[in-house]
Amino acid sequence: MLSLKEKDRPIVRKLLCAGCCVRCVLRFCCVGSSSAYRRSSQDLHKELLAFISEENSPESHDASGEERTSDAPPNKRMRTDEDSVTAAQTDSDICPVCLGVLQDFCDPTFAKQVSDAVKKQQYEFDSLVLTVSLPAQMSVREHSCWLHVKKEVREKSMCLGKEDVIQVKDAFKWAVQGKIGQELGAAVVANSPCEVSVGFIHPETQEDCHFLANACPDCFKPTKNKASIFTRMAVVKALEKISEEKFSRHYPCPPKKANTRCTALDTTCLHTSVFIAGRYNKFSRELPQTPWVIDGERRMDGSVEELIAAPLLSSFRADGFNFSSSGREDVDVRTLGNGRPFAVELLNPHRTKFSRTEIKHLQETINQSSDKIRVRDLQIVTRDATSRMKEGEEEKTKTYSALIWTEKAIDSPDLEFLANIKDLRIAQKTPLRVLHRRPLAVRQRLIHSMSTIYLDQHHFTLKLCTQAGTYIKEFVHGDFGRTKPNLCDLMKTDADILELDVESVDIDWPPAIPD
Repeated sequence: MLSLKEKDRPIVRKLLCAGCCVRCVLRFCCVGSSSAYRRSSQDLHKELLAFISEENSPESHDASGEERTSDAPPNKRMRTDEDSVTAAQTDSDICPVCLGVLQDFCDPTFAKQVSDAVKKQQYEFDSLVLTVSLPAQMSVREHSCWLHVKKEVREKSMCLGKEDVIQVKDAFKWAVQGKIGQELGAAVVANSPCEVSVGFIHPETQEDCHFLANACPDCFKPTKNKASIFTRMAVVKALEKISEEKFSRHYPCPPKKANTRCTALDTTCLHTSVFIAGRYNKFSRELPQTPWVIDGERRMDGSVEELIAAPLLSSFRADGFNFSSSGREDVDVRTLGNGRPFAVELLNPHRTKFSRTEIKHLQETINQSSDKIRVRDLQIVTRDATSRMKEGEEEKTKTYSALIWTEKAIDSPDLEFLANIKDLRIAQKTPLRVLHRRPLAVRQRLIHSMSTIYLDQHHFTLKLCTQAGTYIKEFVHGDFGRTKPNLCDLMKTDADILELDVESVDIDWPPAIPD
């Protein structure tokens, strides 16, 4: 039995006479039981007719228990109500409020159609959230019907708030989500990383909404990404702004009959991103971290991010990825030691659950794909955890090893003073080589310590521990005076860097994973 009350009788009669479908009738009667919307339209229609007929039976009483009286004989009045309801629904079988959404798409057949579409996309999930998009003019028709009902309840000294009416989206979900979840073997919940989207469109959207654009022009502004100005948000904003009296002058209450039904769009699925973190070593001096494209032309084959991401994309069956790391090395710089922390965001992955053994195997696959890189500590992390890679990045330290050439001949004692320099503060103007992609600025950086290994009269190895973000090459050769002081100033000779290696990136993330 439906949980309808005496005050609902005039609403039920008014809505049925206006041609509304049975589920829209339940919505405006504020029936909040989800099981009611899962019942067949035929059963609901019979019960609603019986409900309004009770008012006219000799045995019916009002809310106070007194026997009702009527100017018309009970049987005659009951026949009049039934005839008017039947006539209204014969004129058009399309609900003027939901435009057929709660009539044609709430049965098990459509639920199975949605489920089959999801299965074809081969997602793996334990739960899902069902989202619904509706034509913008449905808000207009809903408002019209609410004003129509509001007039009736006001005459009965009752109140019906617009927020009390069950939304079409909620009624639709209550009707079908249980069946969809059953078909897919997954729980349908309010929050889930897997989103199944069902959408509906209607050809008469512009016709129904056009008067609002004239009444509230400031609510409707063209945007590049929208095909129509009549978005749901814009329509809702206009309905909040327009007065009831003005609305009623431009749009009929109850809403006019619809000529066509809503049609369903293709069911789509979207899974929230999965984040993979680890550390990588780069052993090649001919491998960029990211694809190297200059003036639209790719200069080198392969990159660190592509070598790492390719096996991940394949295994997680993701649509794409975003790669980030704690700093970056130049194409001719190696990254040694424990490696550089990185994170990969995998977009719309179809598979998300992996055991530790599977992740370890995935790491081995990456390492076997090329001798130019090696990955360690590969693991699944949360989105929030990736922020630790960037937190306090400039306060972290990095250690480098550089092969230095000097123009002036040197001896081993000429290098000893460098070891005595601690926390040397330098000013670095944006290097010329990165000025095309970095803003012009002067950055203060610290060279925490230096040590040397003498090789010959013109070569030595320089070990540096620096503040993260220091441009090492520019510190050595000075970048035409854009870095002050620099190694040339300190040694009083021209110098250049021949090779550079990153020895360590001192960020304690991601957590180390024992072999």
